[in-house]
Amino acid sequence: MKTRLWISAATVAGVMTLAGCAAGPNEQIGTGVGAVGGAVVGNAIGGNTASTVGGAAIGGLIGNQVGRRSDQRNYDNQQYNDNRYYPSNGPRY
Repeated sequence: MKTRLWISAATVAGVMTLAGCAAGPNEQIGTGVGAVGGAVVGNAIGGNTASTVGGAAIGGLIGNQVGRRSDQRNYDNQQYNDNRYYPSNGPRY
């Protein structure tokens, strides 16, 4: 039970760390979702801590790049209003 708790804590910490480095809203969401999905797949394939952390890292990187591409596509299509970075369907701060 303690091992699962540590794996969950490490995964959450990794997601928070990677999400803090992301720039746009889709990039942040992609990083978080990719890291969690990668951790689940890595744990299912390897069944140990190293594969879970490796899966989270790889999933986070892939999700980050997918989100970055989506943000860039939105920016290129000029879907940003009022000179703000966030698209009209993004979060309101």
